[in-house]
This record gives sequence, structure tokens and C-alpha cells, in this order.
Amino acid sequence: MPILDMPLEQLKQYEGRNPKPADFEEYWSRALDEMKSVDANVELVESNFQVPFADCFDLYFTGVRGARIHAKYVRPKHISEPHPAIIQFHGYAGNAGDWHDKLIYASLGFSVIAMDCRGQGGSSEDTGGIKGTTQSGHIIRGLNDTPNNLLFRHIFLDAAQLAGIVMDMSEVDADRVGVAGFSQGGGITLACAALEPRIKKLAPVYPFLSDYKRVWEMDQAKDAYLELRTFFRHFDPQHTHEEEIFTKLGYIDIQHLAARIKGEVLLGVGLMDSICPPSTQFAAYNKITAKKSLEIYPDFGHEGLPGLHDKMITFMLEL
Repeated sequence: MPILDMPLEQLKQYEGRNPKPADFEEYWSRALDEMKSVDANVELVESNFQVPFADCFDLYFTGVRGARIHAKYVRPKHISEPHPAIIQFHGYAGNAGDWHDKLIYASLGFSVIAMDCRGQGGSSEDTGGIKGTTQSGHIIRGLNDTPNNLLFRHIFLDAAQLAGIVMDMSEVDADRVGVAGFSQGGGITLACAALEPRIKKLAPVYPFLSDYKRVWEMDQAKDAYLELRTFFRHFDPQHTHEEEIFTKLGYIDIQHLAARIKGEVLLGVGLMDSICPPSTQFAAYNKITAKKSLEIYPDFGHEGLPGLHDKMITFMLEL
């Protein structure tokens, strides 16, 4: 079998390379306190798009630093009792997508919520100096500032805050909430369930935002991770602050959050993934102590994984 990264048996033992800041737990404790102090001011606006078996809404709430965050919300009709919900997170620089792919779960009796990450390709605000979008460059956003201003800190908090909002909805059973996403969405899925441990099931697929130093050492700081190389070229061309930079990135490294997850995990990985190298994904997966399982695709990269969507639906139907 072709090998892009480590052999599978070695991947299953790999514990990651990126440094973990000494005050990591305190950092996220303070961040969650900030999130809980925010008045979310939740607003539901009926969408122009509607279907016979579900109601479709644009959901807005206020996240940390005053950003107004948008999500698409699909609620099945004619279900009087509290029912399960699934929260979806999109890929890097994208958005929540069209309504059609939310309807599958809605037809099965789930409420479905899909968040636009702040400042990316959707309708959520980025309040870092301007209102509007910065589209990408979000890994390095805040690296020359205090760790409290790292943008992915705020995005991870948005995800956890949204999960809490969903759990407080009268139509949702708070004990039956799942989260899912691909790439950046997979990374946010893990972060969300780590910061909101009431999440019962999570299905991350080739998660992004993990083990940045490993990405660098594999010479894979390109494509989705290109901004790491760009940052060094412009701001530390001789790598005199390399350890400091990777340590600061450790605050937003999902592998260091993974041990906090309580829900059951189904993770999909392609062993030929050159966008999010398999070892970086295993660095997070191997730290999860909750019930977990892998769906491994030896010949596939960062692409569609045949049959995985069906397995994810079956997994979530257990809610």
C-alpha cells in the first residue's frame, strides 16, 4: 500500500508534536467564562426557502467580542415531543451551504443547525477591526497578539455557544445532540464537543487544525495550511521564534482539547490525505478517552469517502 505518512500501526500510537502551552486548561476556562457572560440575543427569521415537512429559519446570535453569528436552522414539523438535533460545521473559508443537505436529517426527525464560521464565506461577522469577512488566514490571525485574540479561539467558542443554544430549545432533547463536519468542520466538531461536553455523538471527518508542528515538519504547510509558511516568511524568516509560535498555536490545536470529549466519536480518515496529514488526525484521535471508532480509507485523500455519509447517518440515528 502506498504510504504518505506513517504506517497505520505507528499512526495508532502517535501522540502529536505540537507543544501544549503550560496554562492551556486555564486559558480555555477563562475563554468559556467569557462566552458564558455574553448575552446571545438569539433571533429566528423565517427563511424564503421552505419545504412541506420542515420549517427553515435563519438563526442569529451574538458571540464573544460582539460578533453576530449566523446559522441555518431546519426544524421538522408535526413532532410535538423534544427530539434529537445535529449541528454541522463547514470546511475552511466556506459557509453553511444550501438547505438541501440539511433536509436528510430533518426528514428523519432531527432539528438541523449549520453554522457560518465568523469572517469566512457565510453571513457571520468578523469584528476584528471591521465588520465583514476576512475569508481565510484564520490560523495565524492573532499570532502577533495576545493568545486571547486568536481567531480560532473565538470560532471554537461560537460552536460551543451554539450547541448550548440548541440544547436550550424547547423542541430539542438536550441529551440527544450530535455534531459533525468535514476538514475544518471536523476540527470544529472536536473542539465543540470538548468545550460543550454534553454533546452525545460526534462525527469528524479528516479534521483540520491539529498538530501544526507535524504539518510543518512534513513539509505540508501548503493548501489549507499555507498561511503557516507565509507567516514565517514574512514575520520570522529565520525561525528564531519558531518554538514560541508553535506553542501559541497550541492553544487552538484540537489535539490538546480532545481529552475533554465525553460523547461517542466516529472519525473518518483517508490515509493518503496530503491536506490534513493522517498523523495530525491521529494525534487528536489517540487522545480521546471516550468511546470511539475509526473509518479508515487507505487509498483516499481529502475527498469524498464512499459510504461514509451513510455510516454517519446510521451512527447519528442511534440518538
